[in-house]
Amino acid sequence: MLSGFSAIGISLLAFRATPLKNNQAQFSLFPNDSFKMQEVAKKTGIEMTGPFAALIIKSDSDEPGECAGIFRRLSQIDIKINESIGIADIKDSYGVVVCLEHNDCEKAIAALKI
Repeated sequence: MLSGFSAIGISLLAFRATPLKNNQAQFSLFPNDSFKMQEVAKKTGIEMTGPFAALIIKSDSDEPGECAGIFRRLSQIDIKINESIGIADIKDSYGVVVCLEHNDCEKAIAALKI
C-alpha cells in the first residue's frame, strides 16, 4: 500500500500501522496532500475515514524537556490531544505528530509559535 501511494505521487510525512485480525491492518496516514489521497482512495475503493487534524512538529534539537513543553503548552490552553506519536533520530532531534480537533489547530499553532 505504501509503495502504491508513492507510485502515484503521494508523499507521506508520517504513518502508523496497527495489525488487526484476519491479515488486515489499520493505518493512520499523514500525507503531504490529503485531498489527493482522498481522490485516490475513492477511485481505488480504499476505505478511509477522515481527514483528521494533526500537527507534525520537527525539532532541530533535543534539549531535556523540550518535547514535554509542547504538551504542557497545549494543556495550558485546554487543547485536547486525541493521539500523539513521537520519534527521536540519531542527529539529536525529534519529531512528534499531535492529533487534535480541527477547530483547535490555529490555537495550537499560535501557542507553539510554529
